[in-house]
Amino acid sequence: MSELFRAASTQDDSAQLEIKPVFTRPGEADTLPIFELPEGMLSPETAYQLVHDKAMLDGNSRMNLATFVSTWMDDNARKIYLQAADKNMIDKDEYPATAEIEDRCWRMLAHLWNVPDADDTIGTSTIGSSEACMLGGLALKRLWQERRRAEGKSTERPNLILSAGVQVVWEKFCNYWDVEARYVPVTEEHLVLDGFELEKYVDENTIGVVAILGQTYTGLYEPVKEIAAKLDEIQASTGVDVKIHVDGASGAMVAPFCQPELEWDFQIDRVNSISTSGHKYGLVYPGVGWVVWRSKAVCPESLIFHVSYLGGDMPTLALNFSRPGAQVLLQYYQFLRLGREGYRAVQQGSINVATYLSSHIAKMGPFQLISKGDTIPVFAWKLDKTERNWDLYDLADRLRMRGWLVPAYPMPEDIADMVVQRIVVRADLSMDLASYLLTAIEEEVAYLDALTTPLPREAKKQGFAH
Repeated sequence: MSELFRAASTQDDSAQLEIKPVFTRPGEADTLPIFELPEGMLSPETAYQLVHDKAMLDGNSRMNLATFVSTWMDDNARKIYLQAADKNMIDKDEYPATAEIEDRCWRMLAHLWNVPDADDTIGTSTIGSSEACMLGGLALKRLWQERRRAEGKSTERPNLILSAGVQVVWEKFCNYWDVEARYVPVTEEHLVLDGFELEKYVDENTIGVVAILGQTYTGLYEPVKEIAAKLDEIQASTGVDVKIHVDGASGAMVAPFCQPELEWDFQIDRVNSISTSGHKYGLVYPGVGWVVWRSKAVCPESLIFHVSYLGGDMPTLALNFSRPGAQVLLQYYQFLRLGREGYRAVQQGSINVATYLSSHIAKMGPFQLISKGDTIPVFAWKLDKTERNWDLYDLADRLRMRGWLVPAYPMPEDIADMVVQRIVVRADLSMDLASYLLTAIEEEVAYLDALTTPLPREAKKQGFAH
């Protein structure tokens, strides 16, 4: 017994870690540097707990009704994610099966979007729809430059026509790639880019027009067919031929299933390219996006790099180089798992929740709907003009106290005095959860209506999550 006791008493500190509760282990009670690497090591359990506990302070992602990004996938998808976490999408020589699956995915999208010739098209995955938009915009710019050089004309001062309600990625594109952004104002009569007075913005230096299938501010579709018709008129009168990139970040994965009669894709001759976000209504965890061109001719060869990488020739069409391949596999899983029938059911279910919420919010009295959630499942509302001691920023703050993130923000410049509030319905917002949200909104509106003095106004926010 004495020998056993001596053996136990000489165990090193690492053994003691096994019986100490995690919150009393070395490291938990220490003050660690925040912006510098610590000098020593922690046990993996302690390091995990520190990271876990910090992340625990974030909000509940499923109650974040500001974001379009997917916040839920099933258990099989999670298994694929873990198994493929080490795959580098750029290394097609090492991961040829993943590369083949990427090819299958964008070709499935090309077919979904009615590409004229399945053998004469090109596409790629991206790290998200922002990169996909950048590539679509770059192709428009290169095509314009090539045409201008062939005509012996200047390639200076290219411009791109956008709605003032465009997502911030297009502002970045114009800034980063030296393109003049020509913003068509958003007004109460024209809440989206619809072709109205488009001739005022088009000239020989216009590289293209961006049409948004699901505007960020309101969820409304921009009518691609009407925009194309106006560009036809402009070409007939001026000779200027301008093509369209459809930013279908959300709507390109909703319209084919829930509004199949809508003409917005490659059925329209002026549509050169379409981008979408796999991690939005593609129903995949972030981040993955997709872009497809009508034909190989409208994706300039100068955008494709051929590099020698790890012993093989790697043709790349991307702004990023190394990037995860797991999300591409997750996208393929969703395509196989759901098919057209499943995507239709999931997206329509989200639209049903959105229209249920919007119809009840419209009946509450102080609100006027800007959109209903019957395009993509996103809708917005504003306050009526009745004088009251609160505004939508106050309601957003009250809901946030209850865990719900429902942003309030001003509309674009020409109607910036209009403040709206928006809900994005994703697949994991059930009708049951929506009823709890409605109850919370009703209770907080009643609380705010009972105020006898205005709440402080200095803390009002002027932005929102895209």
